[in-house]
Amino acid sequence: MTIISWIILGLLAGAIAKFLLPGRDPGGFIGTTLIGIAGAFIGGWISSRWLDHPITKDFYDGTTWASAIGGSLVLLIVYRLLFGHSRN
Repeated sequence: MTIISWIILGLLAGAIAKFLLPGRDPGGFIGTTLIGIAGAFIGGWISSRWLDHPITKDFYDGTTWASAIGGSLVLLIVYRLLFGHSRN
C-alpha cells in the first residue's frame, strides 16, 4: 500500500474508532482524524514488527484494518486521558 492508501485507511479507521468510542473529544473532528491516521501507521507498524503479520499490498486485508482501527482506538483513549479535561 502507498502512503496515500495508509492516509485514507487512517481517515476511515479514525471514523470507525470515533464511532466505537463516542463522546466529546478535545480535538474535535480534525484531532480525531489525525489520531486515526497516526493510529493506522502505528497499528500497521506494530502488526508487522511484533505480530508477525507483514503489511500486504491489499487495501481490503482484514488484519490490516483491525490493526489500524486498534491503533486508532488506543491513541484516542490515550489522547482523551491526557487532554480530555482541558476544555472545561
